[in-house]
Amino acid sequence: MMKLKIGTRKSALALAQTKMVEHQLKKAFPSLETELVCISTKGDRILDRSLASFGGKGVFVSEIESRLLSGEIDIAVHSAKDLPTELMDGLEISAVLPRGDHRDVLVTKKGTSRFQKGFVTGTGSMRRRVNFAAVCPDAVFKEIRGNIDTRLKKLLNDEYDGIILAAAGLERLGFDRDDRFDLEYFDGCSSFLPSPCQGIIAVESRRNDAAASLVKAVNDENTFAAFETERCLIQYLNGGCGVPLGAYAYVKDGKIWIAASKDGKKIVRTGAAIEERMECVRELIKCL
Repeated sequence: MMKLKIGTRKSALALAQTKMVEHQLKKAFPSLETELVCISTKGDRILDRSLASFGGKGVFVSEIESRLLSGEIDIAVHSAKDLPTELMDGLEISAVLPRGDHRDVLVTKKGTSRFQKGFVTGTGSMRRRVNFAAVCPDAVFKEIRGNIDTRLKKLLNDEYDGIILAAAGLERLGFDRDDRFDLEYFDGCSSFLPSPCQGIIAVESRRNDAAASLVKAVNDENTFAAFETERCLIQYLNGGCGVPLGAYAYVKDGKIWIAASKDGKKIVRTGAAIEERMECVRELIKCL
């Protein structure tokens, strides 16, 4: 059995997600040896500017992909929503784990109400701003960057009245059980659609590589269908982090169901057989 070098960002969340992948691989291949290789990305180093101002989602991925292509690592683990619309030539997403909670959540210090004028809300996402303004018209938005731990510290230091985060990340780090905070989960299927691929952990590898064949053993097919569908929406609509694109797809009863919005206001829903999902996406886009 080969030894796998697994590339990951250095944040607590990235490491937790990478260990989830490592656990599944070792469960499938008990004799497998693994080594985690932590990589600092441009997105991790530049924290005083919005993502849209210096490259968008790819700033968390490109340096890791370069290490993958050079052979320094065998696979890479990503938060799927951080992936750019196009991967580097020669690379593929070989597997995704079962999706975590796809919803967004408002985090406040215990006992803080959002029903106050000028509620200072931390988020760097245009989509979250548009969605939250619909439920909290008096909110005042303030840019926030950094990993989950850093953002929560800023909240505890009263730099914000509340911050909006991905539920899956909070849960993977155990902050959903932290009694210092109150959590308000938003409806991620209707009025507050998530970022495409939110809650999905993706494993990237070199195309047709031995590691890719190995990784495919832990792929969750239903989540992969949703992943591809939501990625397709991003590509067709050119939806980077400067666009309030929300999307959620899931498989039920042998069909894939899709909800999408490109402005945070008009939401279009449809469903199709799994094998017809790309044509379904093209028809959905005509209605947005």
